[in-house]
Amino acid sequence: MEEKKPNHSIACTVTQCANHACSCNFCALDRIMVGTHEKNPTVSQCVDCESFVLDASKSCEKVQSTGVNG
Repeated sequence: MEEKKPNHSIACTVTQCANHACSCNFCALDRIMVGTHEKNPTVSQCVDCESFVLDASKSCEKVQSTGVNG
């Protein structure tokens, strides 16, 4: 498994995302797309990270349980 380099400009706690830098709470992407599912967003719950990709391999869980990347 390839180690994902954290982008310290994008904090993220969603470990279920394939773009999550598992070693810390940051995204591994260079940039993300933020969008909304509401016509008129008024609270933070209306905003979504549209760069989210479900990590079907659960690589972050493996890192957390073993303490190593790879």
